[in-house]
Amino acid sequence: MNPPRVHASAVEAALKDALEPVQLEVSDDSAAHAGHAGAREGSHFSVVVVSPLFEGKRLLERHRLVYDALRLLVPQGIHALAIQARAPSELGR
Repeated sequence: MNPPRVHASAVEAALKDALEPVQLEVSDDSAAHAGHAGAREGSHFSVVVVSPLFEGKRLLERHRLVYDALRLLVPQGIHALAIQARAPSELGR
């Protein structure tokens, strides 16, 4: 039995609410993973998020903020998450 699908719109809404991003891109990459064992366990997403909340934080701290924002969605069917988390001051580098 397949788990319920988490949709990109739910990921986007959760990240917007928690991180107040100035830039946000959410891609559902699940179709590219069809056929591999984890594909049955849930959705695969890539996110690019630029938030003032990331200023002065290390990469691990930024990823923790992203995972915390998605804490209710992960058990609903997020299998994999690729994260690019930047502060606004890092844009254009």
